[in-house]
Amino acid sequence: MFCPSCGREQTGSVHFCCQCGAALSGASRRTRKLMLSAEDKKIAGVCGGLAEYLEVDSTLVRVGWVLLALAGFGLIGYPLAWLIIPSAQNEETNARQPNPRPSADSASSCVGEIR
Repeated sequence: MFCPSCGREQTGSVHFCCQCGAALSGASRRTRKLMLSAEDKKIAGVCGGLAEYLEVDSTLVRVGWVLLALAGFGLIGYPLAWLIIPSAQNEETNARQPNPRPSADSASSCVGEIR
């Protein structure tokens, strides 16, 4: 197999070029989004979502967050993360529901109310 970027031959079944690091055919990168966890949550799902994103145990993230709270940052950071990080439940709901198109009846009723 040859690398499409640098043209060097790759031995064995590799997913990335050993020379330039370019992705070879068949290589897929999983895209991850940082979201509040819907399944692994104690308060708001911040630690569970961070653990899912980092692919570590949520208990380790919670212990780390407690240590940050003792240092002073965790008490401010948790509510900020709760407000900033989107919820996984909202994302799943939006993905399942198609955007409704307004019908001619609803549009005419809106126009009638404006006049």
